Amino acid sequence: MTTFKVKGGYKLSGEIHPQGAKNEALQVLCAVLLTSEEVIIENIPNIRDVNILINLLKDLKVKVQKITSSIYSFQSDNVDVNYLSSEEYKLKSSSIRGSIMMIGPLLARFGKGFIPRPGGDKIGRRRLDTHFNGFEKLGARFDYDSKEGFYRVSAKKLTGTYMLLDEASVTGTANIIMTAVLASGTTTIYNAACEPYLQQLCKMLNSMGADVSGVGSNLIKINGVTKLSGCKHKILPDMIEIGSFIGLAAITKSEITIKNVSYDNLGIIPSIFQKIGITLQRKGDDIYIPYQENYTVQSFIDGSILTISDAPWPGFTPDLLSIILVVAAQAKGSVLIHQKMFESRLFFVDKLIDMGAQIILCDPHRATVIGLNHKSKFKATTMVSPDIRAGVALLIAALAADGESTIHNVEQIDRGYQDIDKRLNAIGAKISRIN
Repeated sequence: MTTFKVKGGYKLSGEIHPQGAKNEALQVLCAVLLTSEEVIIENIPNIRDVNILINLLKDLKVKVQKITSSIYSFQSDNVDVNYLSSEEYKLKSSSIRGSIMMIGPLLARFGKGFIPRPGGDKIGRRRLDTHFNGFEKLGARFDYDSKEGFYRVSAKKLTGTYMLLDEASVTGTANIIMTAVLASGTTTIYNAACEPYLQQLCKMLNSMGADVSGVGSNLIKINGVTKLSGCKHKILPDMIEIGSFIGLAAITKSEITIKNVSYDNLGIIPSIFQKIGITLQRKGDDIYIPYQENYTVQSFIDGSILTISDAPWPGFTPDLLSIILVVAAQAKGSVLIHQKMFESRLFFVDKLIDMGAQIILCDPHRATVIGLNHKSKFKATTMVSPDIRAGVALLIAALAADGESTIHNVEQIDRGYQDIDKRLNAIGAKISRIN
């Protein structure tokens, strides 16, 4: 187990560059299975979940060439579909949730796809019905082996159809789109997810020769084609990391510039941080966060307490609620955090309460935060990172605390954040990694 020793109370200063987006990378890496031609992807983050998926592609006999530290070439001209039945594949693919998006491309191109029950963060129920209902509507047969925990889909022919998704699942929408691009006829998906990373996937598929329209809306139309070609694609910067850095700057009273953020793809993220009182400025495509002695939470226009909740895009991403909660704990004022999508994501607040935060966990989905207004610093403590986003939230709390904190199970943070200790140390943090 890897551990961080974090000395808190230091102000940070300088520029930091966000990594490539984890959630986009997992989608577009699976899309390389749709063509036998070369696909070059730029700005791939060097994080555990992405590296596991790249190794899975290698095991499937995809030719993978590392051109630079963040640019890779992929060619899926000799895919070993039989590997899907191996115990090794079952073990490896179950370690990350993103592996579920391999099924759609494999089904579309080879007529079958297998996947064990995928892993990922333990943040509550994360059902897969949207994926497999979509496959079945396109003509696939679905089987689930409850004894082995193995999902199988197969089809002799896939035919386009109309479908209304029961939830706007990002990975479900991505999987269905990647299946439908090679299906016969037209597929229409209503209540589709429309996150920027899903838009990026659609743009990549269109550059490969697919015919996907309605990109950016919740009504996607796909006219199936018989073959896709290679392409070059660049991954967007990670909006979750950008939001994490905004919160980190405010809670540590630091002056930071976040470089090349693709601001127009951040949606309401900047305005949500502004609602809890954080000053930030757009400078070209950078975000500048000046030094602030304190920040005050806004209230609604009728004077009622501010509520921040997650919602499908263009609503606020659930991945940043953990960050908002921590940062609000040192604000002036109170805020209600409502995590609608996952019932276990707020359970890390007991660690923050141990550090002195004033938080009432109302139920699995809601927490009321009474800000300390920096009048009382967090106390250093020992913590265990439960998942990626909570892990970074705890790291931010430790950097704002008085004294040295210990964070165990840092592997969870490494799953989604590239060299986070080195990059933060470069702007003044004091983080030691102990393997």
